Amino acid sequence: MFRTLISALVFVLFIVSGQAQASQSASPSDGGAAASPPTFQTAKELAGKGRLDQAMAQLDQLSAQTPEPAGVERLRGIILYQRDQFPQAIEAFSKAAAQDPTDRESIEMHGVSLFRLGRASEAIPFLEKARATVESANIDPDYVLALSYASAQRFSDSRHAFAAQFGFAPDSPEAYLLAARMFLRREMLNEAGAEASKALALNPNLPLAHQLLGELALSRGDLPGAIREMQAECKINPLDPDLYDRLGDAYFRTGQYTQAQQALDRAVLLEPNSTGPFILLGETFLKLNQTMPALHYLDHAVKMDPSNYLTHYLLGRAYKAAGQMSESNREFRKGAELQHQGDSSPAGK
Repeated sequence: MFRTLISALVFVLFIVSGQAQASQSASPSDGGAAASPPTFQTAKELAGKGRLDQAMAQLDQLSAQTPEPAGVERLRGIILYQRDQFPQAIEAFSKAAAQDPTDRESIEMHGVSLFRLGRASEAIPFLEKARATVESANIDPDYVLALSYASAQRFSDSRHAFAAQFGFAPDSPEAYLLAARMFLRREMLNEAGAEASKALALNPNLPLAHQLLGELALSRGDLPGAIREMQAECKINPLDPDLYDRLGDAYFRTGQYTQAQQALDRAVLLEPNSTGPFILLGETFLKLNQTMPALHYLDHAVKMDPSNYLTHYLLGRAYKAAGQMSESNREFRKGAELQHQGDSSPAGK
């Protein structure tokens, strides 16, 4: 039974988890293993312990044998892939597949390595071939194949590959919406909009389709369009807190503060553990000149997430509006301190 791509990736993770052991001094048993004739099992065990250089040395010796033992080039390719040495990994996987044309894992990893190099069009034939060698393809090859199709602007093929992961009919409303979501994640906005619109044409009551179109409208700065799509989604899917959060944001950005408050109230009722709606509610009440509710929601947001400098700034504004200058200055100082820490950290540079 052929090993699938997922087994390869699990093996790679196992190699990573063993890296800490690689820096330790070799035990007496290691010395014995090094002195013994190389075997594929020994190389595999060394790789599993994170001793990649020693494993590669064993593989080099094994590759000089005639015939070369099965699995040597595949393992070499996996180690090279884990090291991000993709051209060399491709060479190893190509040799492995030449030795055994039914080696599905090497064919898959050849395609994945090409994809990682940005050569999606070249990756497609290998991923398609690996997919065809068994009755049901593994989810990871389908995903990489779908991304490769998308990069090659083969959008229908991409949709079909995504749909296969979820067991959707390839041209069903769900398949179109799934493709739209995946295209949106890759910032392919026009394609995402086209797929979501087709999903709604096939099923006008499909949940999440209007919401995705609303997110697209927000990303383009089309606030009226975003509000229109999210209002339509509310009629189909009225219990999604994230939907009301985004709708409240759209209302806030258009200056419709009363409508923003109503939407954000629903977001808080449906999901009381998310800080976003509390922060936006506080800011909305500041715009409405209602200081006490603003203080209430912003203080609650600070308690939920004390590390958010923006919330401290907003709370400082609320305290200032209430005439509580000592508390206001305290929050402004805390916000400035947190912002400075963020700007000076490696991630903030």
